[in-house]
Amino acid sequence: METIYGNLQGLKSSQLKQLERLYHQRLPGDRITTPEFAQRLGAISAEISQPVCAYINRRGQVIRVGVGTPRQTQIPPLELPRYGAERLSGIRCIATQQKTDPPSEADLTAMAIQRLDALVSLTFTEEGFERRGGGATGYVQETYLAHLIPNSRENTDLGGQYLNGQAAWTVSSPMSLDLLSKQDFLELVESLEAEFQREFVAQQVDLDHDRVLIVGLQTDNLKAQEFQNILDELARLVNTAGGEVLQTIKQKRSRLHPQTVVGEGKVQEIALTAQTLGANLIVFDRDLSPGQVRNLETQIGVRVVDRTEVILDIFAQRAQSGAGKLQVELAQLEYMLPRLTGRGQAMSRLGGGIGTRGPGETKLETERRAIQRRIARLQQEVNQLQAHRSRLRQNRQHQEVPSVALVGYTNAGKSTLLNTLTNAQVYTADQLFATLDPTTRRLMIPNPETGEQMAIVLTDTVGFIHELPPALMDAFRATLEEVTEADALLHLVDLSHPAWQSQIRSVMAILSEMPITPGPALIAFNKIDQVDSDTLALAQEEFPQAVFISASERLGLETLRQRLAQLVDYAVVHR
Repeated sequence: METIYGNLQGLKSSQLKQLERLYHQRLPGDRITTPEFAQRLGAISAEISQPVCAYINRRGQVIRVGVGTPRQTQIPPLELPRYGAERLSGIRCIATQQKTDPPSEADLTAMAIQRLDALVSLTFTEEGFERRGGGATGYVQETYLAHLIPNSRENTDLGGQYLNGQAAWTVSSPMSLDLLSKQDFLELVESLEAEFQREFVAQQVDLDHDRVLIVGLQTDNLKAQEFQNILDELARLVNTAGGEVLQTIKQKRSRLHPQTVVGEGKVQEIALTAQTLGANLIVFDRDLSPGQVRNLETQIGVRVVDRTEVILDIFAQRAQSGAGKLQVELAQLEYMLPRLTGRGQAMSRLGGGIGTRGPGETKLETERRAIQRRIARLQQEVNQLQAHRSRLRQNRQHQEVPSVALVGYTNAGKSTLLNTLTNAQVYTADQLFATLDPTTRRLMIPNPETGEQMAIVLTDTVGFIHELPPALMDAFRATLEEVTEADALLHLVDLSHPAWQSQIRSVMAILSEMPITPGPALIAFNKIDQVDSDTLALAQEEFPQAVFISASERLGLETLRQRLAQLVDYAVVHR
């Protein structure tokens, strides 16, 4: 028994059998349809008083029959053949509709999402049913032919429709069924795919980079500027991970949709935009539940990841030491374990793109129990690492060398400052999370009582970020303990960043969640050479005790040394 899709309520068994027999039809490979097949489809549609769709591959085989519009009966993206921006799916849809209008925008959008070879609309009226009686011919009055068109094509006289500036489809003028049946179908699709291929090559797509759509949801509790800052930061995270951001799609809702985060219409827009632009990855601006990821991937047909997964991917690329790689793998496995269910072959996490790299990648699709055993072993190793670092800290304390932890938002310039003060030669770059592994160096500062030089140890720590993922908080606790065990903190702030105030709040929030209260902190505003006088004045007014420096230009460093000496002296006395 063949499967009939769509709304089957109220259909008689004889009508269902007529629909099932459509699967046994075979059309010529070079024709869009035949008059006989179209009229038979029209006769069934007239009898059940509902639209009917037949999906046909390029061999002329009917592969899907549905009751309803193309939008209601469309093939789920995961069931479609794999295709890209340079190809069509190899499937066309022949659809009936009980009106003489061109296909609706919803049906054309469904065509674009599936990248159908063509959408044929067979139109007729209720009056036509009665006039022609119950025969198998004579139902179709006129037809419309719609198909996708490449963005570069001149289509001013083709009736082309656009989505976000991207040419999406064209719809023909009404034509007779006889004229439609005589068109060379293979010549049409082959010429279209040749154009898509030329356009794809002209875009010089770098296949080593993920082509990314960012999706952001602004809820009522989020101000417009905060929302924009979150999206800007996510774009930088994607770029840091090696992806190319093609477009950002936004939606404003009072609260998120429990199944898909954004609304149904927005999901359709995301799917269409992904197909139009050739995106192969969708990145959401918030954490997604395993169910939400599955729902979105099923409806969009493109891999979906969330913000945490992007950050984990960056950590996987950046970790250099054995300890860092160990902690990254633990974080990846703990994050991915509940997300393994329901991952089909089409949405495999293995590969070389964002969210698939790192020491843990080969573990992600193995037995759940084996992964849990691996997590337990990694946790034990992290505990040993934690104990080892604790012993090192005790040795430093035994030698009575004061310690200062350098903390701050990612890309605030911590590693640059450490290099400038101590010649540490730590890797620096204008990237988020450029360095992960903690680096400790000795720094000489003036003793505030005697004026002689005294030694302290300065430790560069992993950069913080807005809503640091819990998986990273747990896995990197050995690194973050450098913060809680330090005598004092030097909180570095990038004053040139437009969201510097919210970044300070984010760092403070993370510090407040530490199991041990960190020592006293000195705020140092960095990159003062890149800010205007108004911003400088505002920061000086809000934080009168802060230090203002430029690590790269070596401005204010002597003042910083003196203030560090005072900070350490105070911290040691109040230990």
